[in-house]
Amino acid sequence: MKKLILFVAVCILFGAGNVMAQQNKNKTEVTKFLGIPVDGTKSQMIQKIKAKGFSYNQKQDRLKGKFNGRDVYVSVVTNKNKVWRIVVQDVVPSSETNIKIRFNELCRQFAENEKYLPQNLTGNYEIESDEDISYNITVRNKRYEAGYFQMTEKDKEFLQDTTALMNAVKPIIQSKYTEEELDNPTEEITQDVYNIAADYLFENLYEKVKNRSVWFLINEFYGDYSIIMYYDNELNKARGEDL
Repeated sequence: MKKLILFVAVCILFGAGNVMAQQNKNKTEVTKFLGIPVDGTKSQMIQKIKAKGFSYNQKQDRLKGKFNGRDVYVSVVTNKNKVWRIVVQDVVPSSETNIKIRFNELCRQFAENEKYLPQNLTGNYEIESDEDISYNITVRNKRYEAGYFQMTEKDKEFLQDTTALMNAVKPIIQSKYTEEELDNPTEEITQDVYNIAADYLFENLYEKVKNRSVWFLINEFYGDYSIIMYYDNELNKARGEDL
C-alpha cells in the first residue's frame, strides 16, 4: 500500500508538473514582478520598478526597460487605487516565424523555472512549427496563450515532502480498495489511485495559488506580432462589487 502511494506521489510531484502547495500557509502571498509584490499604490509600484533600472514616461503612462533580454514597455493597472496587474509588452514586434520561436522559448523557460506551475495538467503550450498562426488568429480568432501559477519558497519546500500526500489520500484509497487489491494492483487500480492523488493535489493547489497568476499571449497588430505578459494579483482584481 505504502509503495503504491509513494509511487503515485513521486509520479505526480516530479512527473506531472510539481503540483502541490502547502496548506493553510502563504494565504497573503501575492504575485511578484521582478521580485516586487504586485500590490500597493500605482505611484509606489512605479517607483519600485524605476529602481530596477526602468524609465517612466508620464505622458504615455508606462515604463520602459530591459526584461528577460528584451526591450519592453511596462504598464501598471489598478483597481480602487490598488495595483492588481502588471502588463509587459515587447517594444519591437516580431515576424510570424520569430514569434512562434519566442513563444515556445518562453514556454520552455517557464517549464524549467521552479517558481512556476502550469495552469493546465500537461503544462504543454508550445506551438507546432508548421502551424499557421496568422490564419488561426485573423480567421479563426484563436488565442495563443500560456498560463502559470507562481510558487513561494514554502510551497517549493513542501514539494519534497511526500508524507503529507500519502496521509491525505490514503483514507480515500482504502475506502475504495482492499489491502489485497492494493498489494497487487491492476493497471486500472493504479491509474485510479493516480487520479485520486492528482485530483486531491489540484483541488488543494488551486485554492493556494489561484491568486498568483502569470500568463502571456501572442498579440497581432496589422501583421506584426508581439508577446504580452500579465502578472496578476487576483486579490486586488475587481469582482463585480460595483455592478
